[in-house]
Amino acid sequence: MGLPARFASRDPIETASRDELAALQLERLRATLEHAFANVPHYRAKFEAAGVRPEDLESLADLARFPFTSKQDLRANYPFGMFAVPMHEVVRVHASSGTTGRPTVVGYTQRDIDTWSEVMARSIYAAGGRATDICHNALGYGLFTGGLGYHYGAERLGMAVVPIAGGQSERQVQLLMDFGATVITTTPSYLLALAEEFDRLGVDSRSTRLRVAILGAEPWTNEMRREIEDRFGLSAIDLYGLSEVMGPGVACECAETKDGPHIWEDHFYPEVIDPETGTPVPDGEPGELVFTSLTREAMPVVRYRTRDLTRLLPGTARPAMRRMAKVAGRSDDMLIIRGVNVFPSQIEEILFRQPRLGAHYQLELWRNDRHLDQLDVLVEMRPEFAHADQAVRDAAARELQHHVKSMVGVTVHVKVRPTGEIERSIGKAKRVVDRRPK
Repeated sequence: MGLPARFASRDPIETASRDELAALQLERLRATLEHAFANVPHYRAKFEAAGVRPEDLESLADLARFPFTSKQDLRANYPFGMFAVPMHEVVRVHASSGTTGRPTVVGYTQRDIDTWSEVMARSIYAAGGRATDICHNALGYGLFTGGLGYHYGAERLGMAVVPIAGGQSERQVQLLMDFGATVITTTPSYLLALAEEFDRLGVDSRSTRLRVAILGAEPWTNEMRREIEDRFGLSAIDLYGLSEVMGPGVACECAETKDGPHIWEDHFYPEVIDPETGTPVPDGEPGELVFTSLTREAMPVVRYRTRDLTRLLPGTARPAMRRMAKVAGRSDDMLIIRGVNVFPSQIEEILFRQPRLGAHYQLELWRNDRHLDQLDVLVEMRPEFAHADQAVRDAAARELQHHVKSMVGVTVHVKVRPTGEIERSIGKAKRVVDRRPK
């Protein structure tokens, strides 16, 4: 099945049939398992403990017999124990921040960098970017994979890249106006912070030449997409990735449909599992996303548990490539408030429907004097309501509290803060602050 004529593709594999793609996946999956078993002691031990060997993979379904890889496995093998090639073949190392323990470290050969650049170029092209565009890259550079991942992909596509990274918001506004960038790459929360900076400077955020925003690194809702598109007059596209599997560019929405990121399944094999039992669930059923890399040399990953909660859906703009539904949250980000499961994205979805409340929010967890957990939602008024009297603020707070109770089933306390008081992010937004005693 080829792509409809109105859908533009960059790589021939995007027009392959599902059978052709499955045959390629099986071939690459076998090679990945052999590579990991032969060169990574951790995988050899895990396979042997599970009673499986690479040659046991006779079909794609057989992958379910192999053990999972977790973030804890990566930390236990810090720094380079998961590498499958000698260090003289590694040309780049990235790492997580390590704020909750040892950082997770990932490595790349030159071929890995080329592959990453290609899947990012494919993603940007699918999002609507072209060689004639100027890309304003406001993602962080350094050990974080975001900035360099987008940078290399945009350059591979032939775009001119402005590598400004995050922060310096006033300068960002100036350069967007002066350089005339047509594509911006950043996190959705930081793009909303930039919209406020435009307002502060008295510049119309719809007056730029921006036509596409490619956004990732944090979960975001379709309500936030509509807010961004309205503020800037552009098309906002969701791009998904994670450092442990490659970096950004594992999956990307297509400009023609904007109905969830298509997974580049010729490089990353997806599964969705029941997060409690580890059993694979059928396509269309919700669960935890798991990836096996198919082409990585320096650091192959086998059945890596992302903790991201989503569903696998049929391909649309790229029929052979399955889509992932927007990430509903992370299994390890779920809050349990008096027995009710709550994800930050549920609060966000409701918040963005409130006409008087702004886009920036934070959730605070604390414990009252009866030792019961409480959840506060800290929000601000929209700029046009910033000087509203207390009665208007109280009414907006009550309305949000009512909708959260009705739709999520948990009672929250809504606190309307002065405009600008809630922390603005220049990278991944910090949505939850846990103030409960350890």
